[in-house]
Parts: sequence; C-alpha cells; structure tokens
Amino acid sequence: MINSMTGFGGKSREIPPFGKISIELRSSNHKFLETVLHLPEGFLLLEDRIKKEIESRVKRGRITCVINISASSAPAVYINDKLLKNYLFVLKNIKKQFGVKGEASLDTLIHLPGVLSLAESEIPKERIWPALKSLLVEVVNNFVKTRQKEGMALQKYLKGRVKIIKSDVALLQARFKQVLQRETAKLKTPEEKTSFLKDADISEETSRIAFHLKNFGHKLSKAGPVGKELDFIAQEMQREANTIGAKSCDSLLSARVVQIKSQIEKIREQVQNIE
Repeated sequence: MINSMTGFGGKSREIPPFGKISIELRSSNHKFLETVLHLPEGFLLLEDRIKKEIESRVKRGRITCVINISASSAPAVYINDKLLKNYLFVLKNIKKQFGVKGEASLDTLIHLPGVLSLAESEIPKERIWPALKSLLVEVVNNFVKTRQKEGMALQKYLKGRVKIIKSDVALLQARFKQVLQRETAKLKTPEEKTSFLKDADISEETSRIAFHLKNFGHKLSKAGPVGKELDFIAQEMQREANTIGAKSCDSLLSARVVQIKSQIEKIREQVQNIE
C-alpha cells in the first residue's frame, strides 16, 4: 500500500499538573523527510524524542508538529523586590542630583525591565514525557491513517491511468503494423525499406513502454516509500513516448501518442504526492 505525503492528525488531553496538551501534525510534499517542531517554552529538551517518534513512522515529506499547553491555573506573578529597590534608589538619586521633580508612577515602575515576571513551574519538564508520548503515538497513528487513505485514492487513480496507457500502446502497436505494410509496399528497394524502418520503426519504444508500465504497476503494489521510483519510471515512459512521437509517420499514430503523453503527464503530477 502506498502512502500520500499529505496528511493531518490532531488530539488534545488533560495531563496534570501541566494542563491541557494539544498536538497537531500536518504534512506536505517534500523531496526528503523534514520535521519541523513548534514547542512551548521550556520543552526544547524533548525535541529529539518527539522527532524520533514521528520519524519512526514517516519516511518522506515535510512534517510540521505543533504542541500547545493550556495551563490548568494561571501562573503566579513574581516581583523582583531587590531589583525594584535598586530602581527606586537610582530614581531618588537622579531627582536629588538633577533637581527633577515628580514621582514615578506605579505604571512606570511595573514596566521597568525585570520588575515583574511569571513564576517558573518547579515541575521538571521531563515528567510530562510518558503521558505526552502516549498522546503523540495516538496522533501519529491518526496522521498515518490519513496518509494511507489518500494513498489508496492515489493508487486507484494511477492504476486507471496505467490501464488507459496499456490500451493505447496496444492500439499503437496494431496501427504500426498496418502503417508498416502500407508504407513498405510503396518502397522498391531493400535500402529504402531499411532506411524507412530506421526512421519510423517504433517497436522497441512501445515494448519498453509496456515494460515500464508493468514495472510501474508492480511498484504501486509495494508497501513503503516508492514515490521517487514511480517518478523515475514515469520519466522513462515520457522519454519513450517523445521518441515515438518524433518517429511517427501517420496521423492516427501521432494522435494516439498525444493521448499517451497526456496520461503520463497526469501520472507525473500525482506521483509527486506519494511518499
């Protein structure tokens, strides 16, 4: 089963004494695996563990993980008494030295750097990891399921394109036999026939496209990251189709090649979404 590179997963849970924890995972297309974390202040020490948990289940794509914490109670406000006394002492000296009149307002004092701050929680952040990991595993599971679901839709779509191209290639091969008989009948010498076949024979190209289609279908049925391989095979099919188009000496052949190239282009657009 193939996976899409786009997906989403999210969940929240109350984890005492830290509060309500919410985790969101979303992903988009990327050539490689890149995980970007947005963590609450003070939780940077858990970054490697969180990345490891996510990347154990995902092999390709740009993954964004956002973790938020809503505290159960408001944090205490801390007043730095010593610093405030120093400010007042300095202000008093300024007034005396420079003859400045007036008093510092409460609003001015509380906005001085470092006077007010939120008290840091004394609970070690590492204590949250077991509960956070449990929630993260659930989110990753849901996230992977959405990628699998989209992957199934992509797989069905691509199989449909492959079926259409196989049919068109068979028609190409049958039509070329007719063209070969018609055109060689007009030629008088073996040299002319050899020259014609050199310029117009598409047998090898159609055989190679048929091989690539079979290989593409095989890769589609594999589990794991196959997006890059599928893109490479689609490029090879496109190369063969271009050669056939350049060799074509028949309007019906040319029209069929255009249809094949259109289907291959649709395939190449969609394989960019596969892990």
